[in-house]
Amino acid sequence: MPMIAKARFETAHGSKYLQQLCKHFAHKLAVEFDECAGRIALPTGPAVLSASPAALSITITADDAAGVIRARQIIDDHLRRFAFREGFDTMDWQPA
Repeated sequence: MPMIAKARFETAHGSKYLQQLCKHFAHKLAVEFDECAGRIALPTGPAVLSASPAALSITITADDAAGVIRARQIIDDHLRRFAFREGFDTMDWQPA
């Protein structure tokens, strides 16, 4: 049974970060996105992103706990680079 984790990053720049993440991964992975929604085919499983004026929300799915942990690390690592001006460290990942 797949494992799912969700997180929300409170930011006024959710759309910007969604697009940065998707454009970055589009060089190597299958990606679909617009200003408000995106999907990244991470090696561990899909990441589904949505942006609102107040936040960026991400849901990741993987086959096992190790895959969820790896996907969380991938997302957090990239957001740390993109959102450094906001002091971003990690998203508050929760099991779904």
